[in-house]
Amino acid sequence: MISPDKVIKEKRVTEKSAQLEANLNQHVFEVYPQSKRTDVAEAVEKLYNVKVARVNIFTVKGKNKRSRTVRGQYGKTPDMKKAIVTLQQGESIETV
Repeated sequence: MISPDKVIKEKRVTEKSAQLEANLNQHVFEVYPQSKRTDVAEAVEKLYNVKVARVNIFTVKGKNKRSRTVRGQYGKTPDMKKAIVTLQQGESIETV
C-alpha cells in the first residue's frame, strides 16, 4: 500500500463540499494524479479511522489564463484530481 501522504494532498473545504458533508456524508479530497480509487479508500480509512463505502474520482481541467505582462500570451492553470469519498452509515470525519 502507498502511504496516505503520497495519495491525499488536502481536504477541500468549499460551500459545495460542506453541503455534501452535511446532507450525504460525503467528503471531498484533492489527490495526486496517479492515485486510484482503492488507494484513496485505504488512505482515508487509515488517516481518519472510518469505513469507506464508495469513492468517486474525477479530473478537473485547468483554466486558460491570459498573461498580464505580454500581450497575446496565454498560460494554463494546472489540472487537478479530486475524490469524493462516501462514508458508511454512522461514520463521520471531524473537521477542525
